Amino acid sequence: MTLKGHQSWRFENKPRIVGTATVVGPFEGQGPLADDFDIIHGELMMGQKSWEKAEKKLMEEAATLAIENAGLTKEQVQFYVGGDLNNQIISSSFSARTLGIPYLGVFGACSTSMESLALASLMVNTGSAKYALAGTCSHNAGIEKQFRYPTEYGSQKPPTAQFTVTGAGAAVVSLKGEGPAVTSATIGRVVDMGISDPFNMGAAMAPAAVDTIQAHFRDLQIQPGHYDLIVTGDLSKVGYAIACDLLKKHNVPMNQTTYQDCGMMIYDYEKQMVQAGASGCACSAVVTYGHLIRRLLAGELKRILVVATGALLSPLSYQQGETIPCIAHAVSIEYADA
Repeated sequence: MTLKGHQSWRFENKPRIVGTATVVGPFEGQGPLADDFDIIHGELMMGQKSWEKAEKKLMEEAATLAIENAGLTKEQVQFYVGGDLNNQIISSSFSARTLGIPYLGVFGACSTSMESLALASLMVNTGSAKYALAGTCSHNAGIEKQFRYPTEYGSQKPPTAQFTVTGAGAAVVSLKGEGPAVTSATIGRVVDMGISDPFNMGAAMAPAAVDTIQAHFRDLQIQPGHYDLIVTGDLSKVGYAIACDLLKKHNVPMNQTTYQDCGMMIYDYEKQMVQAGASGCACSAVVTYGHLIRRLLAGELKRILVVATGALLSPLSYQQGETIPCIAHAVSIEYADA
């Protein structure tokens, strides 16, 4: 591993994503990316007694299937890096209890998908692990209850609000095997522009996304045209528009073909009531490990940059009137065989 610039890693050994899996809920199964998911559940409870236990089941299923798709057993995986939005990241921690794999719990809110992939790739690239698992999850009913209002209330939401994705995504990284390569990662800084509204996450996170994108290009001395596609995590319509304005202001050339947002890809705005779009840890995870990886394998894309965004608030900080600190982590994924 080589440190590039101030906050980026280049992985010379090019660790491979040798197995992935995505598991989603019924609403996600009605969206335009349904064919790219491995498992679609027919109901939100999934046979469990609580939303939180249902979310844990999502993570367990995604992790187990990713390991199987890599042609491995869980005993062959050295480390599991994961996190989620539940208090004390219980979905990931309790799934680690089930898996029995040495575990590193991380919290980056909705940026956790790329935070965990960057750390797993770092381990593999440096020889600290032969096989490392990265994963994250979220559940609409559980997370909406924790950060906003229980869905049972049926409360009216403003147009800036986002719809938490029910799902889980996992990836196995190794130097051995076939699959897209993780070539670099840029670790984001915490950016806080003073927004305190939990119903306007896109606006809060957009500056962090732009800050990390700029750092990635600066550290690695590349231009946006290096990638076939750049996607942010879950800025959705409001945050995406702000990010586009900020990128233009900073003279970073992007367009709607080369820059998209996972929060705008997973649902059908015409048919599904999702306000500004999607959010949640699973948003960028299932879009990346499902839709984008399949596009890489099919040869439609050769190089992508995934910039997962996260709002680092808690229910307690919001209740105490704190503003929302945000972060974004970027990981580049390439498939040279395409």
